[in-house]
Amino acid sequence: MGYVEGTNREQVVLFPAVIDDYVTADNPVRFVEAFVKGLDLGALGFSKAEPEERGRPAYDPRDLLKLYIYGYINEIRSSRKLERETLRNVEVMWLLRRLTPDHKTIANFRKDNALVLPGVFREFTKLCRELQLFGAELVGIDGSKFRAVNSRERNFSEAKLNKRLQWIEKKIADYLAALQKEDEAESERSEVSAGELEAKIAALQEKQVVTEGLKQQLAERGEKQISLTDADARLMKGRQGQHVGYNVQIAVDSKHKLVADYAVTNEGNDVNCLAELAQGAQRELGAKELKVCADRGYYNTAQIKTCEDAGIEVHMERPAARQVEGIFPLERFAYDATKDSYTCPAGKRLRYRTFDKEKQVRCYWTEACHRCELKSQCTTGKGPRKLKRPLGQEAADRMLQRVAENPKLLELRKQLVEHPFGTIKRQMGQDYFLMRGQEKVRGETSLTLLAYNLKRVMKLCGVDNLIMALAKRNVKNALEVTCFAMFRFKRRLGQRWNGRNRELTLSLAV
Repeated sequence: MGYVEGTNREQVVLFPAVIDDYVTADNPVRFVEAFVKGLDLGALGFSKAEPEERGRPAYDPRDLLKLYIYGYINEIRSSRKLERETLRNVEVMWLLRRLTPDHKTIANFRKDNALVLPGVFREFTKLCRELQLFGAELVGIDGSKFRAVNSRERNFSEAKLNKRLQWIEKKIADYLAALQKEDEAESERSEVSAGELEAKIAALQEKQVVTEGLKQQLAERGEKQISLTDADARLMKGRQGQHVGYNVQIAVDSKHKLVADYAVTNEGNDVNCLAELAQGAQRELGAKELKVCADRGYYNTAQIKTCEDAGIEVHMERPAARQVEGIFPLERFAYDATKDSYTCPAGKRLRYRTFDKEKQVRCYWTEACHRCELKSQCTTGKGPRKLKRPLGQEAADRMLQRVAENPKLLELRKQLVEHPFGTIKRQMGQDYFLMRGQEKVRGETSLTLLAYNLKRVMKLCGVDNLIMALAKRNVKNALEVTCFAMFRFKRRLGQRWNGRNRELTLSLAV
């Protein structure tokens, strides 16, 4: 029987003469071409959006943007790998019309336009909204840690720097003791010579100066960490352990699990991220009212109140409070909103006393606590029991009431937000960044999330339907621009005609 055999390599083969014949009608690169072609890169802020009159012609930023979108869709992010694809990949040859920019040009485009790349993501979000791919009713919010271009060895905290200084000082002391012993020894033969010991001591002293300088920088900046490779990256704890990276936040619409908005922060927790991301999703979806579900890591009463004021209904659980055994929990103290006071289990009223500006909490206590028989069950301290009520607690109480009445929304959170992160990190292999700096990382994140949304929308709608929708959209925009230009022309023409009439009237009167 034998095996399936291929053709003879020396046989003459007549390939199609037109490169367009290699790309099928439903190939994703055709939509990438149509999408980028409809963008106004000048309005988005891309450099070299218009060609220079003098000098060597530059590559069209539209071609480089198409190359990057194609690369992120197909898990190719390296500029050198993208350069290689321009020489061997038929789809890329079609997309760039056989252009072959070098890897430096490709890398510089992403670096120079990192700040405006999020605009491309938002343009596609607008298209999804026009196609009614967003439900704009329920949004899930969550964050995940992505590794930065910075190892743990090049990230320092004050404790780590102090530990290193102690180690350096100990090593210097050991070498000095060995050097003194070497001087006192009568024998000329020794394992380590005096010159080698002096060289090691000098190297350690240099490290000591550098470490003390880093400690001084940390104190001057008022920060808890300092990173040497990527200054904005921070050491964070994730599911895979501790890594230096960034915290990527996404807001996912419930209809098709499309990312509506995102944010990149270098904070290790999510406690201050809710309001900004929820309002961003509300703005991108064009919704006046919106429901948002998040995990308890976002619990912040001030953030919940900000969302409520913006028409955003938050759903999340409250973190478990630390409870001391034998001490009355906070639930035993009844709050009276009309009198702004608490009533303790002994029936005494705790009035509002001070406001902590740093923690944004109102403090309540009563002097009757000193003479109370239940004091041992109320506090372990010598002073009175002090209750702290954070700003926005009323909004948080209303949220907890909603959660108790409808707990099913919390069950949907994992289904919404874990799906995009799992696809991006596992299937697309994009769980780390290639660029440095928070602003550039934000631009790189926009390409990753754009690729995720593109792949999902093309699977939902089909490439042909998306291209037709883009064509209708471009025609509509062109008509609007033409009508606006005609309106301005008629108004100017009318102003000129009225001016001539006034001149004619004056001349006849004279």
